[in-house]
Amino acid sequence: MSNLSVFIVEDDPMVLEVNKGFLNKLNGFQLVGESVNGREAYDKIIRKKPNLILLDMFLPDMTGMELFLKLRSERVPSDIIMITAARDAPTVQEALRLGAIDYLIKPFRFDRFEKALQQYKSSTKKLQSSQAFNQEDIDKWLGIQHETTELPKGLNTITMQQILDYLTTHRAAITSEQLAQNVGMARVTVRKYLDFLATKGTVSIELQYGTVGRPTKYYSIK
Repeated sequence: MSNLSVFIVEDDPMVLEVNKGFLNKLNGFQLVGESVNGREAYDKIIRKKPNLILLDMFLPDMTGMELFLKLRSERVPSDIIMITAARDAPTVQEALRLGAIDYLIKPFRFDRFEKALQQYKSSTKKLQSSQAFNQEDIDKWLGIQHETTELPKGLNTITMQQILDYLTTHRAAITSEQLAQNVGMARVTVRKYLDFLATKGTVSIELQYGTVGRPTKYYSIK
């Protein structure tokens, strides 16, 4: 992956130099522009379309949020990290609702700046290297942690994932026999995994009664 292009919008000359210095310490990023006001920043960003914008909230001619909205209205394909002294809840919430990928409150240390940009680089690399994602990919990208469940003896994670992938993709309720045929496994094997998933609350079971005999179990992902 080539260097990610970065544009800095900051009206304080000293802070601007600090941010540029921090950026120069990191590999994989290239500064492609800077601006001390919103109007100039808007014109330059529209032309350059950088991968990432480091955006201050307080600018002399408009707020960072106004610039954020203008860029989003133009569907500029740039991600935004807010770097600002604004820490009130409504401002933070609005920035996150608009899609800011991180929010750094001034003053901050280099390690926090580095963490924000390295995480951005990592997630961007994942997005660029894949054509489609499953839920696990997206959860890892968003940093969502899942509890690890130790499987009982006789069950393995690979088979478990095959069954979960099928149930997640095909949302309709299905019998263990139908699922076994679709994933190419023995029905008794599939039944063990389904019953285990049901005890963990991952899968729901619905009983359907016929005219005679035992009810048929239908399984579906919750």
